[in-house]
Amino acid sequence: MSADAPDNVLFVVMDTVRKDHLTPYGYEKPTTPGLADFAEEATVFEQAVAPAPWTLPVHASLFTGLYPHQHGADQENPYLDGTTTLAQTLSAEGYDTACYSSNAWITPYTRLTDGFDDQDNFFEVMPGDFLSGPLAKAWQTLNDNETLRAVADKLVSLGNTAHELLAGGEGADSKTPAVVDRTQEFITESEASDSEGFFAFVNLMDAHLPYHPPEEYAEEFAPGVDSADICQNSKEYNSGARDIDDEEWDAIRGLYDAEIAHIDAELTRLFDWLKAEDLWDDTAVVVCADHGELHGEHDLYGHEFCLYDPLINVPLLIKHPALDAERREDQVELLDTYHTVLDSLGVAGGDPAEDGETAVGLDTTRSLLSADYRDFASPESADPATAEADTDTDTPVASDGGTVEDATAAREGAIETAMRSGLTGTRDRDPGKIGTGEYAFVEYSRPVVELKQLEEKASDAGITLPEDSRFYSRMRAARRTDAKYVRIDRIPDEAYRIDQDPDETENLADADDAAIAEVERALAAFEDAAGGAWVGADDGEVTDDSLSEMDDEAQERLRDLGYME
Repeated sequence: MSADAPDNVLFVVMDTVRKDHLTPYGYEKPTTPGLADFAEEATVFEQAVAPAPWTLPVHASLFTGLYPHQHGADQENPYLDGTTTLAQTLSAEGYDTACYSSNAWITPYTRLTDGFDDQDNFFEVMPGDFLSGPLAKAWQTLNDNETLRAVADKLVSLGNTAHELLAGGEGADSKTPAVVDRTQEFITESEASDSEGFFAFVNLMDAHLPYHPPEEYAEEFAPGVDSADICQNSKEYNSGARDIDDEEWDAIRGLYDAEIAHIDAELTRLFDWLKAEDLWDDTAVVVCADHGELHGEHDLYGHEFCLYDPLINVPLLIKHPALDAERREDQVELLDTYHTVLDSLGVAGGDPAEDGETAVGLDTTRSLLSADYRDFASPESADPATAEADTDTDTPVASDGGTVEDATAAREGAIETAMRSGLTGTRDRDPGKIGTGEYAFVEYSRPVVELKQLEEKASDAGITLPEDSRFYSRMRAARRTDAKYVRIDRIPDEAYRIDQDPDETENLADADDAAIAEVERALAAFEDAAGGAWVGADDGEVTDDSLSEMDDEAQERLRDLGYME
C-alpha cells in the first residue's frame, strides 16, 4: 500500500447478523443508524459470501486465508492445527494485536486466539484457563480418537446446557460494553507503545440466540414481549418438538432487532471514541457478520443444516482510503479480508510461525484494496491440463440411493465439462481460483454440536430424526450473483436462480438452466481441487466403549470439570 495507508486495523464481526436487518442494506426499521452513518464513508458490499454458515470455520478462514476443508477447524475437530494465523504474522511484524470476543468458540482451546498479544473471552461456556494447556490437549485427543469421540459429544451436550443457562440475563450480550471498553484500553496502550500499529479484532454476540436485549432496545423493537416466553432454542423447533406461530416469529424478530440495535449503539460509541482520539483517519475499519440467521424460512430456525442466502450472503463494510464510499454489486468472499488486512498494513506474510505449519502469504488478487482484485485469469487457471481429477468417494453408497459408480460418473462428467470450460483447480494452489473470479464457495461439514442437542430435543419429544435428512448432511456450494448450486450428501442437491428467486423457493437442480449448469461445473472443479466431492453419506458412528485410552493428565482434567467420575 501507499505511504499514507492507515497504520491500524479494527476488524469487527457482528455475530449472527443478517444483512437485511441493517439500515444500510435497506431495512425499514431503524436498527442501525450508526452503521448507516459509517456506510456514508465506507464501501458497502452487497454480495459478500461467508465460507461457512457458522462461527468456528468462518473465523478460522478469516485468520488463515484458507477454506474450511484446508484449515480443518469444524465441529468434529474444533481447533486450528498446523496453520499460522493472521495475528501471529502481524505480531511478528511488530504490530500490537488483540482479540476481544464474547463468543465461546473464539477461545484458547480452539486456538483461534493463537498469536494475539492480548485476548479476553468475556463469555465462555467453560473457563478459559481450563480450555488452554492440558484440556486443549485432552479435547484434541478426544476428537482424534473414534472410540473417545462420544466423550467429546457429551462435553458438547453439557456445554449446550451451560450455554442455555448462562446466556440469559448476564449472558453474552451484556458483555458487549465490556468488549468495547477493553478494545479502547488496548488501543490506548498500543498508541503509547513503539509498535508499528495495532490490529484489534472484536466479535460481538448480541444477535446470537438466546435473545435477551437490554430493556431500552426491547421496548423500542419488541414492546410487550417477554423474552422468557418465546422459543429461545432453535433445536426445539428444528427437531419438531415445538411449533412457532406467526405472532411468536414476530416477537422473535423484534428481539433480534433489539439485539442488533444494541450492537449498533456500542459500535457507534467505539467509532466516536476513535474520532475523539484522532485515530479514525489512521485506522482501517472492517465490519461484517460471520453468518446470518433463519427465522422460519425454509422451516428452519438458527444457522444450521443449510446454505441458504440469509446465512451466507453477509454484510460487509470497509472504510479505507484506497476504497471509495460506494456500494458494490460484484461478489466477494469473506476469506478475502485476510489478504485485505495484510495489504492494508503492507505485510507480505507467508512465513510459518513454526516449522511445518501452513502460512498463507499476501495475494493481491484476493485483496479488496488491489486493482488486481479477483483477476484470476492466468495461464495456470485457464489451462485444462492443470486440473487433477480425483474420483475417490468416501463411502460405498451415494446420497441419492444410487451406486457410487453412478455418483462418481456424474461428477466426472461435471469435471470434464468444467475442464473444457476453463474452470479448473489444483490442490497445490488456491482451490477457489476458478474461472475469472465470479464464484464464491461455501462448506459445511457434519454438524456435531447441533446434532447432539437436536437429537436430545427430539428424543425428549418422542421423535426419531431420519438419518437421510439435511440434519445429518454435509454440504458444499458454489455461488455466483445470479445462481447457486449446493451439493448435499444425504438428500437431493439444491440449486437456485437467486437473481430471479432471491428467497430460494424453486429448486432447479434438475432443471435445464444454463446458469445453474455453469455454477455446478465450478463447484465440481472446486471439489476436485479440494480432494473430491462429498458424494456419499458420512455414516461415522461414535461410541464410548473405553476411557482407558486417555492419558492420566487428560482424565484428571476432565474430573476437575466434573465430566468424569
